[in-house]
Amino acid sequence: MNLETDVFGVFDKKWALLTAGDKDKFNTMTVSWGGLGTIWGKPVATVYVRTSRYTHEFMDNGEYFTVSFYPETYRQLLLTLGSKSGRDIDKMNLPKLTAKEVCNTVTFDQAEKTLVCRKLFKQKLDPSNMLPEIAEQFYKGDAEHDMYIGEVVEIL
Repeated sequence: MNLETDVFGVFDKKWALLTAGDKDKFNTMTVSWGGLGTIWGKPVATVYVRTSRYTHEFMDNGEYFTVSFYPETYRQLLLTLGSKSGRDIDKMNLPKLTAKEVCNTVTFDQAEKTLVCRKLFKQKLDPSNMLPEIAEQFYKGDAEHDMYIGEVVEIL
């Protein structure tokens, strides 16, 4: 497997869709926090999901998830998918995305690149372990994040 990308900008500047669940029931959300690297001798993707997000329950219940990247022309759609909950709208029937099953989870035909990940680890990010200014800025009155590390088992 080989992935050539701007590892510092691919999440922060370009954004991605995190998708979890199976072909019968899944949810997707835009993520701008994440990382790529290695741990335990495996290539991994790390993502962070607020416990209040609908996708969180799919991440907890599934073994696999995908992280997919899109051309700039999808920026507005990614903004919508990041600001609306799958509890409130049917994200999967928004125009421009065609879901497809991969490795017991879902990605979309329109993705430029998809990382298929097998969940290895989950841990709550505890604001009491953060610098006070970070905890104040990102967690005052907001739900905490869980960190998920997934082994990249396939790159599409």
